[in-house]
Amino acid sequence: MSKNTPDISPATEEMALQLGLTKEEFQTVKKILGRDPNFCEVSIYSAMWSEHCSYKNSIKWLKTLPKKGEHLLAEAGEENAGLVDIGDGLACAFKIESHNHPSAIEPYQGAATGVGGINRDIFTMGARPIAQMNSLRFGNLDEEKTKWLLKGVVKGIGNYGNSFGVPVVAGETFFDDSFNTNPLVNAFSAGIVKVGETLSATSYGTGNPVYIVGSATGKDGIHGASFASKDITDASTDDLPSVQVGDPFQEKLLLEATLELAKTDAVVGMQDMGAAGITCSTSEMSATNGFGMDIDLDKVPTRQEGMHGFEILLSESQERMLVVVKRGKEKTVEDIFEKWDLNAKQIGEVTEGGILNFSKNGEIIATVPAESLVLGGGAPVYDREYAEPAYFKENQKFKIENIEVPKYLKKVALFLCSEPNIASKRWIMRQYDSMVGTANMSTNKPGDAAVVNIKGTEKALAMTVDCNSRYVQADPDKGTQIAVAEAARNIVCVGGEPQAVTNCCNFGNPYNPESYWQFVNAIKGMSKACLAFNTPVTGGNVSFYNQTVSGGKEVPVFPTPTIGMIGLLPKERQMTLDFKKESDIIYLIGENQNDIASSEYLAKYHGVTASPAPYFDLETEQEVQEAVKKVISEGVITSAHDCADGGLFITLLESSMPRHKGFTISSDPLIRKDAFLFGEAQSRVVVSVPGVFHEQFMEEMTHFEVDYSLLGYVTNGAIEIDGESFGNIDDFAEVYDTALEKRLK
Repeated sequence: MSKNTPDISPATEEMALQLGLTKEEFQTVKKILGRDPNFCEVSIYSAMWSEHCSYKNSIKWLKTLPKKGEHLLAEAGEENAGLVDIGDGLACAFKIESHNHPSAIEPYQGAATGVGGINRDIFTMGARPIAQMNSLRFGNLDEEKTKWLLKGVVKGIGNYGNSFGVPVVAGETFFDDSFNTNPLVNAFSAGIVKVGETLSATSYGTGNPVYIVGSATGKDGIHGASFASKDITDASTDDLPSVQVGDPFQEKLLLEATLELAKTDAVVGMQDMGAAGITCSTSEMSATNGFGMDIDLDKVPTRQEGMHGFEILLSESQERMLVVVKRGKEKTVEDIFEKWDLNAKQIGEVTEGGILNFSKNGEIIATVPAESLVLGGGAPVYDREYAEPAYFKENQKFKIENIEVPKYLKKVALFLCSEPNIASKRWIMRQYDSMVGTANMSTNKPGDAAVVNIKGTEKALAMTVDCNSRYVQADPDKGTQIAVAEAARNIVCVGGEPQAVTNCCNFGNPYNPESYWQFVNAIKGMSKACLAFNTPVTGGNVSFYNQTVSGGKEVPVFPTPTIGMIGLLPKERQMTLDFKKESDIIYLIGENQNDIASSEYLAKYHGVTASPAPYFDLETEQEVQEAVKKVISEGVITSAHDCADGGLFITLLESSMPRHKGFTISSDPLIRKDAFLFGEAQSRVVVSVPGVFHEQFMEEMTHFEVDYSLLGYVTNGAIEIDGESFGNIDDFAEVYDTALEKRLK
């Protein structure tokens, strides 16, 4: 091999800096290797020591999250996804991850490959994906670029997910100017596997063959991990090669082949090839048990001729896996993948000693210790400085008395119905196949969380993704507690018991002390709430550098620690949010507050963006949820819907629209009327009670130290507040249902 080959050319400090390593990290690489690295080796370390792969700026705080629970079959970091025992000999594998930076540059492929990657994390463990969700953030909808990003992301999610054949059962979408350049695309997937039949991302057994299976390797996604670990700037379009290209039909074949392979005894371990491609999968699998690998890159099937070794190693081409096979079982693996018309090529074997040797054209082009590349091994861990932003104290100065109560509250109600953060997201959901398969139990039974059938059992899975980014911006600790609490509340409102959490932490530059302060306090808030609800964190993703750099100034996105939560419920107990019958009694479980802080009403109608997070008390929230569980289990209510974005009025509206019902209610004279209707104080759930169960409902509520109050009654479609007509439900439904699609024209 010529010394002019880029792979083995000497690496300089300047090269290392260009690839994203620091001067200190470059010196550390030299110490680890005991020599000067070549270009290929520096490329390997730059990818594996990027924030995206190493979590070097976040791991200190991630380790403080609660990770133990009686139902957990794998703790955070042990497997590709969280794994929870759901009874009946079954487990649920679930995870959420980001694909923010690729989606900011090429929204269709960025979102599509995010969907593909998260599903591979599930079926790599031997679990069949049964449901998908997503959490999306975009900028101002009046901007043409925002419309382009939204349409591209939604189309990418829909086309990939629909073709792959797993239903999208729920999601959330939030708009704010802070996301104008850098949208957030967080993808969630959940699957079912029999306990004891999971596959692990591990390697052992000297001489065991190593296979690459699935698609051929191309030049797409090279240095994608490094790209995801730096700022989005005006020049980021130059990084378009860092965006991968997905093929959902190939992934469907890979799914079926993988699950068939999982039923054999041929596999030692398996891992998806995501960020950093072959480099990441070989190093992480090897480091688990201290083994190494000898990998011949000439044996890797490629889509392009003349690819350099570092390109093959770092390619993030989609629909590929690394499989360590038991020696003597090679034909079993090859036959299965030949049946599904997929590549299955042996590219190396397991070795002793923990060293990875990569060769090309008969010559070793990189030799690195596997452990030095991975989290918990030699990858650097940093303790970054953080400082409270000045805006935080300014938020506390907000006084509700300075906001005048509008004279015409019906006008406010119609305004909120048309706001993109509140209005129906049907334009988005209609592009997703929510009915493929037979798992989705929510299509004709609207609820606060998705409910998915667990075949062969009497149980169902409840799942939701939640985070109000404005609350977290206002107060990262409290705002993140609210995100966890709302996720749990949503699961409780469909009759479920929360089980566990996965998270996707989307923040700005970790080297910015104020951005890092947001991250640290969000983790603290997440820990408090997850402990309170007994929902351990099973893993997830951290995405830093979500911001715009313009004119030398960093503008971070609203901090968004998205919470993905699963729960369990008996199928016959599934509760919905829709009012059922005229004259049913409407109650509020929880207490109204004289509070409009951080509400959509305050931010959008009044244009006031500096205020604290809304009222929230963790102990009160727990008591409210216990009360809701009880009245659902006793069968004394026929609907339950939590108060969230838009406040009580929007909650009542959303419960009325499915069956074209309405409501007549009386406000609380001790609460400002705008706060009563549109404030977003937490820990409140609206329920409807048939008259026949009224006394039993009140009896059940006496067992809980929680406020509850009579609001009014379900009507045949009329809306009335304090005797004043607000019109008919259909007037509001028309605005609510069509607002988003009208804005997108």
